[in-house]
Amino acid sequence: MSADGLTVRDLCVSARRGQESIAIASDMSFSVAPGEAIAIVGESGSGKSLTARAVMGLLPEGVTASGEADFVGRDLLTLSAADLRRLRGREMALVMQDPFTMLNPLERCGVQIVEALASGRGDRLSRKERRRIAGERLREVGIDDPAVADRYPFELSGGMRQRVGIAAAIAEQPRLLIADEPTTALDVTIQREILELLGSLRSAHSMGLILITHDLRVAFSVCDRAYVMYAGSLVEVAPTPLLARAPRHPYSLGLLLADPPSDRRVEELVGIAGSVPSPGSRPPGCPFAPRCDYRIGACTASLPPLAEVGADQFARCIRADELRVELGTRLAAAQGGEQGGEATLATPLEGEPLVVAEHVRKVFGGRGGSDVVALDDVSVQVAAGESVGLVGESGSGKTTLGRVLVQLEQATAGSVRVGGVELVGTAVRRRDAAAVRDVVQMVFQDPYSTLNPARTVGATLKEAAALAPGGMTQSSGELLEHVGLPASYAARRPAQLSGGERQRVAIARTLARRPRLIVCDEVVSALDVSVQAQILNLLRRLRDELGLAYLFITHDLAVVRQITDRIYVLQRGELVEEGPTATVLDAPSHPYTRRLVASVPEHPQSGAIGSR
Repeated sequence: MSADGLTVRDLCVSARRGQESIAIASDMSFSVAPGEAIAIVGESGSGKSLTARAVMGLLPEGVTASGEADFVGRDLLTLSAADLRRLRGREMALVMQDPFTMLNPLERCGVQIVEALASGRGDRLSRKERRRIAGERLREVGIDDPAVADRYPFELSGGMRQRVGIAAAIAEQPRLLIADEPTTALDVTIQREILELLGSLRSAHSMGLILITHDLRVAFSVCDRAYVMYAGSLVEVAPTPLLARAPRHPYSLGLLLADPPSDRRVEELVGIAGSVPSPGSRPPGCPFAPRCDYRIGACTASLPPLAEVGADQFARCIRADELRVELGTRLAAAQGGEQGGEATLATPLEGEPLVVAEHVRKVFGGRGGSDVVALDDVSVQVAAGESVGLVGESGSGKTTLGRVLVQLEQATAGSVRVGGVELVGTAVRRRDAAAVRDVVQMVFQDPYSTLNPARTVGATLKEAAALAPGGMTQSSGELLEHVGLPASYAARRPAQLSGGERQRVAIARTLARRPRLIVCDEVVSALDVSVQAQILNLLRRLRDELGLAYLFITHDLAVVRQITDRIYVLQRGELVEEGPTATVLDAPSHPYTRRLVASVPEHPQSGAIGSR
């Protein structure tokens, strides 16, 4: 370990609950050398973000850390708040998932980049020098337009905001950069660009990189080593190529199996049953035992040690040696396509399509009288029982089209018929509007923002069911069981549910209206890979049982392959390609589609981005 790197030993993070100390993360040991990239991987609730914040000295009030974090010859856990502030920015920096949490919406981007210079040095520079430095940092993160320095964060796209956030973080060229889910909400092309940027920065500056992520494909494409974390403990440590082909812990295997393949469609995705136990309610022994297919009685006796199971590979499992062949065989079968093979496409039902949109144009009025064209001459159809994908980057118009279909937006021109009702160019009668809502409903990306936090799940579902044609015919309990939740969840409120459970409730509320078509707008993009697999399997089952049709809006090409029969590709409001999903993804004809397909993170055996 170089004196310029970071070495963490026996890090423990805990919080007070009354008189009790609750462990959030325990016995965390890891290191990152100059120019090296490591990933801390795990589902939400594993403790990975708080582990990174402990290193930075940014824990929330009431949460404390103990152990040792040796960075450039100093123990970060013993430094004063003033000393840590001097280190942050100059020696180490943090990039978060949402750049809005890093950037001041009231300050221009260039000002924020220069303000990031340590010790107030930016205040002593001339205006010309400040602009020069801001321009240099922006160019380093791939922004060649100097006018960006004069813009506010809200005037930029998500990818541009993330680049500006990184530019501010590296203003002092720190030795260590911690990136906490920096690409989770980004389109596949922007994700690829940000990952390549992080890789080039660590190579150019010999900068250590800690990447916090729940996406194994992202970790494999960027990092040299992975630390797999579950319920506050490290369960496996290995070089990323080795972990990708030969996991030694059942949890690592579960994450790999849950990740949908981007090159083929499988009959059923392999999710991990259950969810991560919260701090204070973790079971005795191995915390993964309740969800593990390979558990035996001894697994619940005591927490296994993190033991060496191969060259530079460690696992916290008492059965690691005896399961080596079994885990490898299951992974090889899944990656080789032997687990169910290529799924067959569903046959759309006969009759009038549920949705017929022809030559749709949608224009939003912009500032200063400048109009923004969100949709331009777009035509799509969705038949009964069919699953259709809308693919494209942010700003492509896919969400706008979905909102037009459910009457949340009004098209400027063209024709949109839903269930035979024309929605453009004429006032829609109340009876017809209600009929449209009986045909099509929408599920959004963030269920928490669409569920009333003050109401119980049961009250929300009861209200939706009362609006169904013919009145309420399904109880809250029946709706919850439809989406794989116990009927007892009707008494809970949204805050008492996990992200995946809230999304299931949102789907149940949609089903309460008994629609024939559901518009799914990025419904799995914010979920852990294991929960994503569960939701995708649920949507498939509901389609088979209820004859539902889907319009599936997503930027994830691996996901769209698993859930759709046909896809439409949108670019800047225009339809550039359409066809059967497999045909479009395997042999794209439009340059934009080819660029989307090429942006999917590669398998680690092809080499990590920016690796030395």
